[in-house]
Amino acid sequence: MPFYKDIDNKIDVKKIKVLRIINRFNIGGPTYNATFLTAFLGPEYETLLIGGLPEEGESDSLFILEKYGVKPLLLKEMVRNPSISSDRKAYKKIKEIIKEFQPDIVHTHAAKAGALGRRAAISCKVPVVIHTFHGHVFHSYFGKIKTNIFKAIERRLALKSDAIIAISDIQKHELSTVHRIVIEEKITVVPLGFDLIPFRDKRVSERSATREKYNLNQDTIAIAIVGRLAPIKNHLYFLEVIEAVLKQTTKKIKVFIVGDGTEKQVIESKVKIINDTYPDVVKMTSWIEDVGVFNSGMDIICLTSKNEGTPVSLIEAQAAGIPVVTTDVGGVRDIIIEGETGCVVSIERQDLFVEKLLELIENEKKREKMSQNGWIHVEQKFNYMTLVQNMDKLYSRLLTEKLKK
Repeated sequence: MPFYKDIDNKIDVKKIKVLRIINRFNIGGPTYNATFLTAFLGPEYETLLIGGLPEEGESDSLFILEKYGVKPLLLKEMVRNPSISSDRKAYKKIKEIIKEFQPDIVHTHAAKAGALGRRAAISCKVPVVIHTFHGHVFHSYFGKIKTNIFKAIERRLALKSDAIIAISDIQKHELSTVHRIVIEEKITVVPLGFDLIPFRDKRVSERSATREKYNLNQDTIAIAIVGRLAPIKNHLYFLEVIEAVLKQTTKKIKVFIVGDGTEKQVIESKVKIINDTYPDVVKMTSWIEDVGVFNSGMDIICLTSKNEGTPVSLIEAQAAGIPVVTTDVGGVRDIIIEGETGCVVSIERQDLFVEKLLELIENEKKREKMSQNGWIHVEQKFNYMTLVQNMDKLYSRLLTEKLKK
């Protein structure tokens, strides 16, 4: 092992090797999390980041890694959908990488990477095995039988993991108490971390240019939803809300759907129906690489998902001083201050979602107040250096415990 214990019972590092595995390099929380941990953990760590490529309809996030000088190893064998053939190949490849790299820690992120990566690490007797749940598939994704199979797999893997990381207190409760995947004592809460300063700064420097680009007049209220066009993201719910809002407001609004995915045609059909009645009110942009620039021109950000971990789009919105309206899913309540930075609504209360969105559209002073609160709320809690410091403490503790055994 490339580390040893000094006289103060601490880890004196030569190099602690970390193999970090994520499902795929698509835009989202796991990519940012893995990138910042790989780039900024410090000189005492040597990290190898591996993962699959995005699925059809997703934009790859390799530009994010490039920005921070991270060079990942791409696994074409790692695909999102379960497949005996591809999963076996990916598992074999990960074992080969482990044997060559000889990591002290294998840290997996999200379900597929967690299943294959932890199995491989346990088989190869890696000293420390850690898994981060960025979200989970324990409701709203699959039927009861398939969901129960996934739960059983996760419970077995959790027993053999040295630590489980939840990205919010709500998620910790879901994993330990609601779905009983792992005992509470084995879970450490480590919130996601991001480079948020550009979102704050671009709100000032880029707002005029962005609004001009999208032909937004000063009195037009720009509303956006950012994410994969997938059933779990519930875009049709969002468009039903927009239809109801348009019937009740006299304000000028413009709606943006940012993203791409399997539900694109279905969403396009609904957008056409709305635009036939309210010409060009909804615009689909596909993926936008610099979301910070785009967000600078927005006035409200929405999220209507059925299931989430910690939604990146809502953290970025608050960093840019944009109030949010969101369904009450996953760790949303851990990142939004209700009534101060946004509004959180039960997914069953679409009428209340409409009401809260209308309230922000009609009340400029309320939008301004929430805008001022957003940056203060997310600045430290979701800063990437806070993430790095928290993870370093966990790694050090787990390695020290292994040395004592």
